[in-house]
Amino acid sequence: MSASGTTPTEPVSYERRGPVAVVTMNRPKYRNAQNSAMTYALDRAFYRAAEDGEVKVVVLAGDGKHFSAGHDIGTPERDAHLPFERKAGLWWDHSDKQGAESRFARESEVYLGMCRRWRELPKPLIAQVQGACVAGGLMLAWVCDLIVASEDAFFADPVVRMGIPGVEYFAHPWAMPPRIAKEFLYTGDRMDARRAYEIGMVNRVVPRDELSKKTMELAGRVAEMPRMGLALTKRAVNQAEDLQGLHAGMDSVFGLHHLAHAHNAETAADSLGGMDVHAMKKGAGA
Repeated sequence: MSASGTTPTEPVSYERRGPVAVVTMNRPKYRNAQNSAMTYALDRAFYRAAEDGEVKVVVLAGDGKHFSAGHDIGTPERDAHLPFERKAGLWWDHSDKQGAESRFARESEVYLGMCRRWRELPKPLIAQVQGACVAGGLMLAWVCDLIVASEDAFFADPVVRMGIPGVEYFAHPWAMPPRIAKEFLYTGDRMDARRAYEIGMVNRVVPRDELSKKTMELAGRVAEMPRMGLALTKRAVNQAEDLQGLHAGMDSVFGLHHLAHAHNAETAADSLGGMDVHAMKKGAGA
């Protein structure tokens, strides 16, 4: 119960539609910005889908106008300072630590660690993307096996404006060709859904009012396949990506990411280079 006497809205909802589990981010007021409460709620939802023998496919969606505008860096419910029960790794609690020790421990858990866990969910995961899919939103879409985007969807990773080389789950050179990835990062510009389709980052682009229907049709088609066959096929393709350097590359870039945070802390107003949510939205043309 909140101080106002109302029951807080759950940050993630879960619904099963036949063989498809629909996991929906539920912070539309804040463009589904991801605080830790949402991250751990997503983790619980994916575990629930994994354990349900009737579920063959999982759809990840965002309520409202936008899929996700990224990590929560400025809402009233920002909770980066709070402790949570760790699930993705063995790093210690960040909340009573300082500086790089705190940030590295937290982000190893809730960003890189969680995303890697979700990528390994042994059931096909389909992202249903509309509106903004920015920074941390990319991380959620990229852990999915398939992406269905509405015509109004756009993708961006503007964190280079903070002096930081991209988001923590650094899948850029695998989600798109390296030169496109460099332009995407160097400029911070939005990539529209059609361009994302052209470079192979998105599977399908559909009208906004047909997004849910078309995503569910695709999910239903995939669900016709045998569960074990889907699980092994997903593992096969993921292993091929890892042999192409995805896992090791992310480890390497994660270190650079935290070097950038530490540099900002020494030379700028804070570890984010003095950028807040308003500055980032302005820079991204939002």
